Amino acid sequence: MVQHGQSQGQPRAPSQRQLRVGELVRHVLAEILARGELIDDEVTRMMVTVPEVRVSPDLRNATVYITPLGGGDPKLAEKAMTRNSRWLRGQVAHRVNLKFAPELVFRYDDRFDETAHIDALLHSPDVARDLEAPADSSEVDGKDE
Repeated sequence: MVQHGQSQGQPRAPSQRQLRVGELVRHVLAEILARGELIDDEVTRMMVTVPEVRVSPDLRNATVYITPLGGGDPKLAEKAMTRNSRWLRGQVAHRVNLKFAPELVFRYDDRFDETAHIDALLHSPDVARDLEAPADSSEVDGKDE
C-alpha cells in the first residue's frame, strides 16, 4: 500500500525521530572516541570520526558511518569498530534514553574520497581548458551587434 504523497519504489525520507536519535547516537559515539574511552589500540592510532548515523524506522538498527583520519585503512577501522560494537552499544544504551539500544553496524564513509576525486577532476587542465569561454560571443558568430 502506497501512502499519500509517496510514489512506489522511492525510499521514504527519515522521520524527525530517526534523525534526532541518529544524531544523539552520533554524539555519544563521537564523545567516546574523542575522550579515548574506547580501549583499542587500532582505533586510537587511527583517530576514527563519526560523520553520520542513520537509524532504521523502528530505531532498532543504526548504521554508523566512520572515517579514519590521517590516511588510516578503512577496512581496519570497520573491523576494529565492529569488534567493539557490543561495548559501544552498551554505552549508547546508558547515555541515550531509548526503549531499545540500536544494533550498531559500522560502514566506511567514502563521501570525502568522492569529494576529493570530483575536486581533482574540476581542477584538471582538461576541464579548465573546456571551461574557458571566448570573451565576446559575437566574435564566435562573426556578427557585430
